[in-house]
Amino acid sequence: MSGNFPISLNIVKDNLMYRPCDFPEGFNINNYNIFQGVPSKILNDGDIIDLSTRQLKVIHTPGHSPGHCCFYERDRGYLYSGDLIYKGCLDAFYPTTNPQLFMESVQKVQLLPIKKVLPAHHQLDISVEIVDKIADGFKELSSMGKLKHGSGIFSFRDFQIHI
Repeated sequence: MSGNFPISLNIVKDNLMYRPCDFPEGFNINNYNIFQGVPSKILNDGDIIDLSTRQLKVIHTPGHSPGHCCFYERDRGYLYSGDLIYKGCLDAFYPTTNPQLFMESVQKVQLLPIKKVLPAHHQLDISVEIVDKIADGFKELSSMGKLKHGSGIFSFRDFQIHI
């Protein structure tokens, strides 16, 4: 595993600064770098991360990125959805994204008994119903033949899908 990031540092910085954001205190975009290390462990779909009093199941959810994962805490019904489910613009337009796999990953987590969604972006207070809404949005785009790069930005009630 090489550790090379598939998008240039300048593009990442531009994306970070594109919309206003509350960065952590002391954050300076000029000092920002992409981690280039080698992982100490590779997680696989179905792995269990044991945190002593809590367990998280690894759910491989490619689409936003090839190795994207969500984490599901069965005892609480929590889905830590990362870049898969959130209010805002879901990005599936980068060269490393796959809109078809993104849709399939949303459908995969849709099968879980979720009580709370905890996303990586924007608002933490989102309804569980957004999972079904995003799945429906992807299905609609698929039926229109729009699940291919360059199709555009599609707006739905609580989110957008950028392909």
